Amino acid sequence: MTGLMTTPTTHRPRRGWTPWWKTATGLLLTVVMLFPVYWMLNVSFTRDQDMRKSPPDWFPVHGTLDGYRAVFDQQLPYLGTSLVIGLGTVVLTVALAAPAGYALAKLRPRGGGVVSFLFLVAQMIPGIIMAMGFYAIYLSLGLLQSVPGLIVADSTLAVPFAVLIFTAFMSGIPDELLQAAKTDGAGALRTFWSIVLPMSRNAVVTVSLFAFLWSWSDFVFASTLANGGSHEPITLGIYQYIGNNNQEWNAIMATAVVASLPATVILVLAQRYVAAGVTAGAVKD
Repeated sequence: MTGLMTTPTTHRPRRGWTPWWKTATGLLLTVVMLFPVYWMLNVSFTRDQDMRKSPPDWFPVHGTLDGYRAVFDQQLPYLGTSLVIGLGTVVLTVALAAPAGYALAKLRPRGGGVVSFLFLVAQMIPGIIMAMGFYAIYLSLGLLQSVPGLIVADSTLAVPFAVLIFTAFMSGIPDELLQAAKTDGAGALRTFWSIVLPMSRNAVVTVSLFAFLWSWSDFVFASTLANGGSHEPITLGIYQYIGNNNQEWNAIMATAVVASLPATVILVLAQRYVAAGVTAGAVKD
């Protein structure tokens, strides 16, 4: 007669199942990080007489659209200027950084390591120091309070980062492809334009996104090089609402909400390309 022996079973978490406390922690951290965004929305709909209410309203009980009316009445020229500056910065950054990254990754010029190190050092220079240098140069060239001047200045923030991203990404392109193109008679420029650049789509999107965001949110260069001119970006438009004795907070926050929309939409649409572009070169096969 044989007996049946039973062994105790242990409950193992199912694959893909996350413990509740991790989910709760993630939700809590998400709420904490997104709360300033919610409060910005709340204040943008709050009336001026309710701004100093204590305790404040957690919801715009007596909401108003005065702030958004001010945006469309006063801030559209600033938004248009920021859009032109942002797109110009993207074009100039990609035009300069992509060939430089290709040269460092595949052409391997003498002193390429030193150049890459200098690009790293360039990212450590405070923006205010660069702004003072640009001010002196633009003053003699007559480029102060001009859109091209801001595009060039904003590009100096993006180009060093962009070159490093392109270099890391293009290093992963197989040399056999470039050798095959050379065998077919393609020169270095044709190879870059027809093979390397199309294969570097993720890096192009990543660089373009960061260049646009940096130029869109720039205040140091704008306040130093464009303040008082006829073409000012949205950061200066927001700043003009802040006076010594009066702060139009609903207009400030409404402008901030509207100004955040283009960057938010672009980031959501490009996030999968950005993830691939930023991690390029991190793993070697």
